[in-house]
Amino acid sequence: MPDRVARSGSTPLVAVVGGGASATLVATHLLRRTGSVPRLLLIDRGGLHGRGQAYSTEDPNHLLNARAMNMSGVQDDPGHLVDWARSQGFEVSGEDFLPRSLYGRYLRDLLDTSVGTRPGHVTELTGTVLSLAAEPSATDWRLRLADGTSYRADAVVLAVGNQAPGRLPWEPPRPRYIADPWRRGALDVIDDDEPVLIVGTGLTMVDLAISLTGRHPDRVVYALSRHGLLPRPHHPPPRPPEAQIVLPPDPLTLRELLRWARLTVDGNGGEWHGFVDAVRPHVPALWGSLSEADRRRFLNLVARHWEVHRHRIPPASAARIDALRADGRLRILHASIDDVRAVAQRRLSVRVRNGGKTSELQIGWLINGTGPAATPGTDALLSGLVTAGIARPGPLGLGLDADPDGAVRDAAGRFHENLFTLGPPLRGVRYETTAIPEIRAQAAALADRLTLLSRSGHREPNSESRPIPS
Repeated sequence: MPDRVARSGSTPLVAVVGGGASATLVATHLLRRTGSVPRLLLIDRGGLHGRGQAYSTEDPNHLLNARAMNMSGVQDDPGHLVDWARSQGFEVSGEDFLPRSLYGRYLRDLLDTSVGTRPGHVTELTGTVLSLAAEPSATDWRLRLADGTSYRADAVVLAVGNQAPGRLPWEPPRPRYIADPWRRGALDVIDDDEPVLIVGTGLTMVDLAISLTGRHPDRVVYALSRHGLLPRPHHPPPRPPEAQIVLPPDPLTLRELLRWARLTVDGNGGEWHGFVDAVRPHVPALWGSLSEADRRRFLNLVARHWEVHRHRIPPASAARIDALRADGRLRILHASIDDVRAVAQRRLSVRVRNGGKTSELQIGWLINGTGPAATPGTDALLSGLVTAGIARPGPLGLGLDADPDGAVRDAAGRFHENLFTLGPPLRGVRYETTAIPEIRAQAAALADRLTLLSRSGHREPNSESRPIPS
């Protein structure tokens, strides 16, 4: 089959698979580079080029979980988002928590502006990539799409963002069960006042509870998790300064790391917001310094506590959640689910367990609000790459394995020089990798690497790389 996107002379072509923030920031940083850069093929299965699922919500009460001053899409311009919002007529400051829908507009405008600097250099395509295969020359990739078309590219960036939630062990039949609440229109089927149970009490639950109670003023929402922990709110202004930290020496154990954290917070007068913000850029290095056994202990024993302090919610969102709980419209259950049964046309019976005590909960709807899956299993493309040996799971099965710059490693641990990823798929490698500041820095570094590809016109040989048979 002939190439769907024709080459332009010797200019390499980079295919970016994804349509959200990761893909947008890679494209933006690459197109903003001076001199020759590769041509881009942007492939988005959802047709949401720029916004992706995370920022395509239309609910004005869904706010960014970080201040505007931290959400610039341009690595060397921290005030870019605030300046853009003001240029659009919004009175904002760097301390504000903007609506996610507005941030989606920002990402789309950022992409449009970057594409406009290089007319004809970028092709946007809506489609689902089913598989990648190395060309016989081992210098190209062929991307096969669900509609039967295929495309050749000199390099591929897997900017797929977060995966759908993992499968729950007791999923009831639809339509009373919603497996992926972020799929477009997923919540539209909830058209009555029946109680809703959300599995999970993290960031996803916060947005879902706000939306579901806003649509029906009499609805009761239950939220259930083993820990029953909710995200902590951001500190209201004035914000405490970042703590002055001195990182512990390597190597260290998880016990030593936790002791250091407690002592540092105690030395900061017990104020933990500043400590979390100060340690956040160092998390990838600290994560990498732990043994595999300690990283596993962290996931089992500590991770949930870190997440609720690290991934905070705006004060306005916290106030809404507090009000819903005070009114009895949001009820948090510190429990686990034993079984789910359909007992009537519009009812589900859920058996929940708290310690040795069980009880029955009658609901109308069940939603998987556990958040993105960490393993590659729920994304057909990623799981297919692992099955084919083109990629392998990251440490502890989280995301994909890659080198520190995002070059994907194959089943034997050797990295590809023309297959990259960034953002959430690097969780096993970096752990802290899902927020805009981390993705923005990764995108800028990856743009530098892809620019070298354009200037050389071909991939440099490397003793660790090998051809992958198609």
